[in-house]
Amino acid sequence: MNWIRVALVGAVLVLSGCASKGDTSGWGYPPMAVPLQPSIQQEIQLSRLDQLLQRPDVDDVTRAKMYYERGLIKDSLGLRDLARVDFTQSLTLKPDQSDVFNILGVYYTQNTDFDGAYEALDSALELDPNNQFAERNLAIALYYGERYDQAYEIAQKHYNDAPRDPYRAIWLYWIGLEVDAKVATETFQKQYQQRTDEDFGWDLAGLILKETSEDEFLKKILTTTRNNVALAEKLTEGYFYLAKRYQYEGDYPNAIALYKLSMSNNVYEYVEHRYSFVELGNIYKALRDLQEQKIKEQQAQEAKEAPVAPQEKSTEKEMLKEEATAK
Repeated sequence: MNWIRVALVGAVLVLSGCASKGDTSGWGYPPMAVPLQPSIQQEIQLSRLDQLLQRPDVDDVTRAKMYYERGLIKDSLGLRDLARVDFTQSLTLKPDQSDVFNILGVYYTQNTDFDGAYEALDSALELDPNNQFAERNLAIALYYGERYDQAYEIAQKHYNDAPRDPYRAIWLYWIGLEVDAKVATETFQKQYQQRTDEDFGWDLAGLILKETSEDEFLKKILTTTRNNVALAEKLTEGYFYLAKRYQYEGDYPNAIALYKLSMSNNVYEYVEHRYSFVELGNIYKALRDLQEQKIKEQQAQEAKEAPVAPQEKSTEKEMLKEEATAK
């Protein structure tokens, strides 16, 4: 089966609901929010910044700030290429902006340009060693770049700086799985058991560890969330980390569909939305490599089983005739 076809099959499986798994059997369709749309406030802010940037009396520092703010709005609307242009313009006018290097590093990671990501995020941390977002994003970039030991070292430091933060524990777990899966799982379970608050991130941790069923997790979101924006944000996170769990277990069809569900809410500024693209690319590559390996094995087996024609021996008379002809 072609690897692209395999990916499409995965999407079809979950359109019948995440209920293909036992503990979500109550869902006919996966819970979804109305995808977020541009607000009138965002449109007004964009228009206002466009006008201000055309004024000749704006100094470079202020102009750099406006480019950064306009880039953030464009980023929140999913206009990432246009946002990147604004961020680059901002750095041209004011190069010492740690936050701008940080978000550019995330862009490079999303595009799997890991060398660019390392350089941008290193610059962010050089300018501001206390930039916690840049520190986390550097660990994630190293993780996706398969530099697991370095990623784990940074993720461990990042977690130690705020051990009550569930998201730091979650990413330390994913990275740790590539270093020592047993230790990572035991540590994550201990962190979960020692939680001291009701942060939604710990609900995600419980889902990842299967301490909470998918059905319970989704019901809690739907019964405790009061507006569509919050629902979209929580489902973006929930579907992403559930997809990673399925992916780690080798259940690619459900993982593919869940990553797509995570992106469907249009919560563009969330790292879970951004890195869904990276994860899907990794799955497609794994499926393609698996298919190519199966083809090679099949060809080798066919060659091994093919009948070999017996080699015909020339008689002495034929050999003499061939010699005479040659002369």
